Amino acid sequence: MSYRKRTAVLASAAALAGSAVWMAAPVARAEVVDVNYQCKTPIGDKSAVSPIDIKAVKRGDGYRITMSWQKGISSSPVELGKGAMTPSATIALGGADSGTLSVTGPANDAAIPANTPIKISDLSGTYTPKKSGEVTFTAGVLTIKALGTTTTCTPTNDPGPSLTLDVTAASGGGTTGSAQGGGSGPDSGAGLPRTGPEDSAVALGTLGGTVLLAGAAGALWLTRRHREAGAGR
Repeated sequence: MSYRKRTAVLASAAALAGSAVWMAAPVARAEVVDVNYQCKTPIGDKSAVSPIDIKAVKRGDGYRITMSWQKGISSSPVELGKGAMTPSATIALGGADSGTLSVTGPANDAAIPANTPIKISDLSGTYTPKKSGEVTFTAGVLTIKALGTTTTCTPTNDPGPSLTLDVTAASGGGTTGSAQGGGSGPDSGAGLPRTGPEDSAVALGTLGGTVLLAGAAGALWLTRRHREAGAGR
């Protein structure tokens, strides 16, 4: 086989190896899930269905989790002025982890008319895994506090996970996850292209680039040896 053919074969193999490593990168799975809420309000029971979206952005050793409602939940018999309503919620963890993650958000930034479905702002919290594996995030209880009253909305249709995430524990082990609420709104730039293990994907992609460079270096070395051998004849 000529040195040109050997060079082409090595370069092609390196490129394929880099592509294979990149394609093997873990990807978070997210989907919008309809959640049927049954709410206990100061004026009686109410029900509402809202599609729920949960996203994650890698932040250091943990993830910034953001929960979004696409439709309003419950209502008030009187107008709720600006800042009168404060929402919070829990997200049930499953799979490699268990327990709940608390997510919080800002009060309403505009008045909510009477007898109008209450639009819930995006709620966020920080999740730090203590065990590696696949973790699911499912909508839990929503709590709405307004004008000194509390409304509690509980999912009744056993909704499936809105997000499944492959996580790696920073400490390399453990049995439980650490979850805490926080934040005052949606994370800027939160979106499916950035969900979950994007850092792992970048790391693996970098590894693929290293394989590609190593293959190219091998091809150049063979070419140089061939030329040196030819010059020595």
